[in-house]
Amino acid sequence: MEPGSAADRRGEVLDRYRPYLRLLAQTRLDPALRGKLDASDAVQETLLQAYQAWDQYRGNSDEEFAGWLRAILARTLLHLVRDFRRGKRDVRLEQPMQAALDRSSAGLEKWLAIEQSSPSQHVMRAE
Repeated sequence: MEPGSAADRRGEVLDRYRPYLRLLAQTRLDPALRGKLDASDAVQETLLQAYQAWDQYRGNSDEEFAGWLRAILARTLLHLVRDFRRGKRDVRLEQPMQAALDRSSAGLEKWLAIEQSSPSQHVMRAE
């Protein structure tokens, strides 16, 4: 991309809206997904889609352009939430890692306790 090219100018225009879109994404992102999704990722995807669809924009003002970007962001967030709520990625089914480790440790301790035998039991088995 040559400095001053149309593509370069597009990137500059879109980049000016990055903080605005990030703020919107942070406020609209489902609280249950905040640990899984970063608002910056949604903004980056939004800006990429806007860049690719640049020729489809038909507005004439900054307000219309901001509205166009908001619509793309809303659609992007909707798709991200839908993807995370599918099957295995359903955050409502997730459990903290510590709980899984505690269950695993408890099971291992129980198994080891069963497998251990006293010295007298060991001698009796050997006879």
